[in-house]
Amino acid sequence: MVRRWSKAEMWVPGAYLALVVALLVYVAVGSRIGDIGIFGAWPILATAPVSFFLMMFFGPEVDALDSTPPMDPHPQYGSEPPAKLPTDYPSASDPLPTDWVAPDTSVDPKIDMLDGFGFYAPVLVGALVNAAAIWALLRYVSRRRDARNAQV
Repeated sequence: MVRRWSKAEMWVPGAYLALVVALLVYVAVGSRIGDIGIFGAWPILATAPVSFFLMMFFGPEVDALDSTPPMDPHPQYGSEPPAKLPTDYPSASDPLPTDWVAPDTSVDPKIDMLDGFGFYAPVLVGALVNAAAIWALLRYVSRRRDARNAQV
């Protein structure tokens, strides 16, 4: 007998991916036409379950969080007190350091497709992992439910 997937198994991960992609499109459009502000955090928060789940396996051990850091047996204190910080700004007539270079303030008018790849790629990878985990969880629940119904 061929098992058909339940509707939840098909639509919930797809709807989740569509939500994350819609959030990324919103951030891309908002960043091009104005100040997007804190809204760039929404796609990251949508993929946060993967981060929290992976932190359980790759994060510090529970014992390490409560213990004190190891002490250096031979601390270095130094022989001089720290230098006093300057309290006034340098004047405009002071010479510039020799390694100082004027910053390039020109704006590149070309919009490159890969400009935000450093933001979009991790969010999309996290969303794909989340969608796979959601699918696997729903698949497991439906199999258990089917097995329980078959026993009755």
